[in-house]
Amino acid sequence: MSTTIKGPDGKPRCKWCEAAPEFFDYHDTEWGFPVGDDRYLFEKICLESFQCGLSWRTILAKRENFRTAFNNFDFNKVAKFTQRDVNRLLKDKGIVRHRGKIEATINNAKRALELIKLEGSLAAFIWSYEPEAKKLAMPQTVSTSDESIALSKDLKKRGWKFVGPTTAYAFMQAMGLVNDHVKNCVIRDKVERARKRFKRPCNK
Repeated sequence: MSTTIKGPDGKPRCKWCEAAPEFFDYHDTEWGFPVGDDRYLFEKICLESFQCGLSWRTILAKRENFRTAFNNFDFNKVAKFTQRDVNRLLKDKGIVRHRGKIEATINNAKRALELIKLEGSLAAFIWSYEPEAKKLAMPQTVSTSDESIALSKDLKKRGWKFVGPTTAYAFMQAMGLVNDHVKNCVIRDKVERARKRFKRPCNK
């Protein structure tokens, strides 16, 4: 069975793009490209948490609403959210109104601030879990890895919530810690070049 489909330009893309037309742009410009920005990393791990039990299409469609609702995922601001904010968000039809996930996002913003004090940056901590190339599975054949399990375990130990191994692996795929574009995907080489140019953040 083919692992690719033809994109709008006739060139092969990862097969999951066929689930929704809007996936092509996300696939071509974001998914798998390495990220070292703390705010964007925090945003993505929160959105992956909100995705638990749902489709990424649902989250992607609501992403701008999420950004508005959570102050563009500025963890300094989200960490100060109160019960009044929780109540406000539970009435916001533009996002996923799940009390546990909303409260987890606020909790995780506080934990992110603590982590940054200890590690120097969220990026330095996250990228310390980048797997060695020789340990990588064939693209899109697994939903967890030793590294995602370890990352999940470490985050939970630090008090983070809704960050299981599958969520952690999806986050690692999206943020470029692994290049999970399939072999014949036209974007795979672009991602690999970006990963080679990317300067890994260091712990303080």
